[in-house]
Amino acid sequence: MKDTVHNLLRQYFGHDKFRESQREVINALIEQHRHCLVLMPTGSGKSICYQLPALLLDGGTIVISPLIALMQDQVDALRKKNIPAAFINSTVAKARREDRLAGFVEGNYKLLYVTPERFRKKDFIDKIKTAKISLLAIDEAHCISQWGHDFRPDYSRLAEFRNFIGNPLTIALTATATNEVQSDIINKLGLKRDEIEVFSRGIERPNLRLEAADVYDDNDKLNAISETINDYPGSGIIYFSLIKTLDHFSGLLMKLGIPHLVYHGKMDGRERRRAQQAFLDGDNVLVLATNAFGMGIDKPDIRYVIHAELPGSIESYYQEIGRAGRDGKPSLCLLLYRELDLAVQMDFIQWSNPDAKFYARLYALLEDDIDKVNSMGLEYLRQELVFKNRNDFRLETALAILDRFGATGGNIAKSTLALTGNIPEHLFDRKWLDEKLLNDRKRLLSVVQYFKEENCRRVYISDYFGTRDIRKCGNCDLC
Repeated sequence: MKDTVHNLLRQYFGHDKFRESQREVINALIEQHRHCLVLMPTGSGKSICYQLPALLLDGGTIVISPLIALMQDQVDALRKKNIPAAFINSTVAKARREDRLAGFVEGNYKLLYVTPERFRKKDFIDKIKTAKISLLAIDEAHCISQWGHDFRPDYSRLAEFRNFIGNPLTIALTATATNEVQSDIINKLGLKRDEIEVFSRGIERPNLRLEAADVYDDNDKLNAISETINDYPGSGIIYFSLIKTLDHFSGLLMKLGIPHLVYHGKMDGRERRRAQQAFLDGDNVLVLATNAFGMGIDKPDIRYVIHAELPGSIESYYQEIGRAGRDGKPSLCLLLYRELDLAVQMDFIQWSNPDAKFYARLYALLEDDIDKVNSMGLEYLRQELVFKNRNDFRLETALAILDRFGATGGNIAKSTLALTGNIPEHLFDRKWLDEKLLNDRKRLLSVVQYFKEENCRRVYISDYFGTRDIRKCGNCDLC
């Protein structure tokens, strides 16, 4: 078996040896037939942990991923390796979805990538039950936990999904999960702790230098950015929380003659794809971006990642700095801390936590006259709920949550919004909502504590994720 696994690694993936933990995970799946929870840093090769076993197992592998944008990239990469794979999501026409599903059931594809929302569809469930499925892979597994930083309600039904397809061997993968989130993942999969092997790599990226600097104003930030660009020649990412701040610094860098790309959610899809491809293809390319940028960025030579504004959590910060230095060469991860920037994240927390009264008012408007809502659009709801306050994004959050929980379907921008289910009871549960709000505030506090840490930044992050046996790194500004 050992020779077979290494031959497949060379034949399909072009590697002569495994990275740390990959072989152990594959061994647990294939030889021990054990379920696995895999926590590995961004860029450490989590995908091989299920893609290679998929080639060895008799049946097919279903990969559940919340990231529609990445599915095609991953499937295209597999096909280039002559590995038969397909994806099904809302961007695929119905006839093609049916063909791909039928092809998977007939054994023409080894891997099928789907979103968790696909399991809402009865026709999909009825058909997928007839397939021979040997492995279920859960990508971005932290989305399972309501206390995680990217909760997806459909992920909380994974035990039900596993039951639909015969409770196959299961592997869950993520870059970030606290001990609490790990326990939630195992529970939501319908497993017990002794039924699953946990593999945790910690944050063993010794080439990443972790620094944090206190800045007073935009001039301080600009100086820190300029120094980093000079000291770490190569490609880099500068993250911003607000698009208006990103645009402001773009103007400042243009005045300094520093070429760069920009990437944010208000750009249209073609502009974003063009910017992303230019970054991937270029040398010594700088991009100014919001956190919408990064998923699917597998560029080995990123020499620096700067957070010009505070991230909302250690989880998101850790994922974003993990994009630096994947080639193993020295790279800088710099957090610029300004007290005033805390207010921005506090606003984000308020916007992402509408109260029970807000959900009730929104649902009542939809229930009362959905046709009026579709004809008058988002501005009508905004006028009724937030009085056209452009700085209040609770409406967008609430609509997204209702969609994720299956209470609504369609798209208000296309005038196709529809009620498809009852509003979840816990959105009226003040205690649950208050606990979530408190949890979000604690995650922000953890970022402040990271900045104020006096011992070692890498040790702080390791402790946060429950890996407490790491020594001082010797490669941060505190060491």
